[in-house]
Amino acid sequence: MKYTSDKTISEIVAADYRTAQVFKDHKIDFCCKGNRSIAEATAEKGIDANLLINEIEKLQQQSSNSNTDFQSWPLDLLTDYIEKKHHAYVERQLPILNQYLNKLCQVHGSRHPELFEIKDEFNQSAGELAAHMKKEEFILFPHVRKMVKAKANNSALDTPHFGTVQNPVQMMMNEHTVEGDRFFKIAKLSGNYAPPADACNTYRVTYALLKEFEEDLHLHIHLENNILFPKSIEMEKELMVQTQNV
Repeated sequence: MKYTSDKTISEIVAADYRTAQVFKDHKIDFCCKGNRSIAEATAEKGIDANLLINEIEKLQQQSSNSNTDFQSWPLDLLTDYIEKKHHAYVERQLPILNQYLNKLCQVHGSRHPELFEIKDEFNQSAGELAAHMKKEEFILFPHVRKMVKAKANNSALDTPHFGTVQNPVQMMMNEHTVEGDRFFKIAKLSGNYAPPADACNTYRVTYALLKEFEEDLHLHIHLENNILFPKSIEMEKELMVQTQNV
């Protein structure tokens, strides 16, 4: 890919997820606000666009065997991966982090009142994410799998109750934006997950786990917003033509 300032962040990260680190380093949202061009994002941050492009190109020149080409994955495989890796991670970590945050508020809340706000924001996120993932697992993802099967079998696809896949996709993207903004606030409240000088080991572990949770959420949202969702919309268009010819 030729990197120019008019390329969108989502295009770049979708092609090579390693480039996400460059945007992270500059505090640029690559998942929920990935539809912005490099020019727009760098102007907002007061960063030289050419400097950022050079960093991306330098990273690209470094060989990496761990870079997974999610763009080439079949959509049914991608939905399975998101469920088994990212949904399972969220379900596993929510109660653990809730327990840690409750303990921190009890022990350190008087000296660090921001912990109560962090806990409240996280608890809201926990409830919203749980409901969000179920909508994907029971409504959107099964339909994506049906589309993949219909395309492979060259068969007609019944119109779903939600009309077009764009409807649940838009809902999911809106909810992603809410959670992305929420974790931006949590990061800010925690000083970008930097424990204070009087932090105990539990404090440090909690902040490390929150940071890990946010990073996993960013990849989770990226896989959906920038790869799964646009490809699903495109597949639906192809199936409409296919259905007319069946």
